[in-house]
Order: sequence, then structure tokens, then C-alpha cells
Amino acid sequence: HLSRILSSKVERAHSTMMNADMDAVEAENQVELEEKTRLINQVLELQHTLEDLSARVDAVKEENLKLKSENQVLGQYIENLMSASSVFQTTDTKSKRK
Repeated sequence: HLSRILSSKVERAHSTMMNADMDAVEAENQVELEEKTRLINQVLELQHTLEDLSARVDAVKEENLKLKSENQVLGQYIENLMSASSVFQTTDTKSKRK
């Protein structure tokens, strides 16, 4: 009778330890799952940020090209005005003295 009681207690202790081990593994798995979820969300957020920055770079490049083109047109316009104006013409001092 005593061996049955001891055996029963050992089985219960073993069962309790197994349940504790399973609970610990389950808790560890839950922590890992939460960490993976957090990392996935962080990666997705960084991807969206990268997409936004890439779109902004493209917009700035486009604006830069537009401004370069406008500057070329304005530069040519200013050159044409200067060449047409007598104020900006070079004078030859030797020919005027003779």
C-alpha cells in the first residue's frame, strides 16, 4: 500500500514538473513570437520609410532638372540682352584716340 502511495506521489510530482516545463516552453515560445512580430512590424515600418524617402529623392531630382533647365534659359536670355546692349559692349580705346 505504501509503494502505491509513493508511486502515485512520484507520478503527480513528475506530472507537475512536466506541466511546469511545458508552461515554461510555452511562455518562451510566446516571448519569441512577440519578438518576431515586433521585428516584422519594425521592418515593415522601415520599408515604408525607405519608400517615402525614395519617392522624395525622385521628386527632388525632378525639381533639380527643372531648375537647371530654367537656369540655362535664363542664362541664355541674359547673354542675349547683354550682347544686344551697348552698355556691355567692349570699347577699343586705341581707335577712338586716333
